[in-house]
Amino acid sequence: MDALFLLLPVSLLFVLGIGVAFWWAIFAGQFDDAQEAGMAIFLDDDVALPGTGSQEVDVNQN
Repeated sequence: MDALFLLLPVSLLFVLGIGVAFWWAIFAGQFDDAQEAGMAIFLDDDVALPGTGSQEVDVNQN
């Protein structure tokens, strides 16, 4: 029973913190353009930078 006196306020503070973080994310515009973030991997040009030591691989070779 004594554990409830500790766990209940801690869990309520935890839920309140998550709610505040979610509220901030909504009004800060974090969810405004979710589609562009998902498509960013398809728009990457996959070109190796010069001087990095990596080689570009052509996956379309026959």
